[in-house]
Amino acid sequence: MLPHLRAIPVKERLSLVFLERGELDVIDGAFVLVDVNGIRTQIPIGGVVCLMLEPGTRVSHAAVVLAARVGCLLVWVGEAGVRLYSSGRPGGARSDRLLYQAKLALDEDARLRVVRKMYELRFGTEIPEDYTVNQLRGMEGARVRRMYENLARQHGVNWKRRDYDATDWGSGDVPNRCLSSATACLYGICEAAVLAAGYSPAMGFIHTGKPLSFIYDIADLVKFDTVVPAAFRVASRHPSDPERETRIACRDAFRSTRLLEKIIPLIDDVLAAGGLSIPKAPAGALPPAIPEENPWDP
Repeated sequence: MLPHLRAIPVKERLSLVFLERGELDVIDGAFVLVDVNGIRTQIPIGGVVCLMLEPGTRVSHAAVVLAARVGCLLVWVGEAGVRLYSSGRPGGARSDRLLYQAKLALDEDARLRVVRKMYELRFGTEIPEDYTVNQLRGMEGARVRRMYENLARQHGVNWKRRDYDATDWGSGDVPNRCLSSATACLYGICEAAVLAAGYSPAMGFIHTGKPLSFIYDIADLVKFDTVVPAAFRVASRHPSDPERETRIACRDAFRSTRLLEKIIPLIDDVLAAGGLSIPKAPAGALPPAIPEENPWDP
């Protein structure tokens, strides 16, 4: 008489949780992080979109199985989220969206329409149709530099330029370390949404040739409304641990702006600008041998 259980929609979940120095397991039916002293911290795995697993984290087979069943993405990252090593499989992957994304990326006219839509959302103005991608990138570079300078001036931060060395995390100044930590957090939540909706992180439109090209495309649409101001606010306080303070500020920004609720509709809106329809299954194609009774709805 009770309704079938199904996963919580992505837009109603917590965005992401960082875990470190413990073992993830399923004990007594609960998803827990167990530290070296045996202390268990329960995690509401079905209500979280993404778990960011930092160094010192081990995962049991049972924990991975449960995360996959409830549609929680596991992402293995470096300390402070500065690297992304690997990711698991969320429960919402679907091939029709992947084929749709590929169709748009391979059609030059459709791709340009998608790129133009992305820049219109970022700049808040209509883009002339005769502008090339290289011209749009030139506009982007100049505007981004001005936005960094304006935010630095607004928060009283000594800003030189965006400069960091990915191989030497501590070499950057505090504002750049805050920005790098903030964008790493944003990439995590964007990748969680992209994968949950069934798209490919690698198949970008502005950015290409990288494993996270599409993540960079989507993150650029929202970063100046969320994580970049948060990073400059943290940098203005000269914190002793800028990475941790930035992650906390990003978490608060994600919650206050309800970012996760907006990302998937934003992706659909951007791709719709390409003017192509989602491809239908070819004639004669076989459906899944065992279709899901309650497919996960992101």
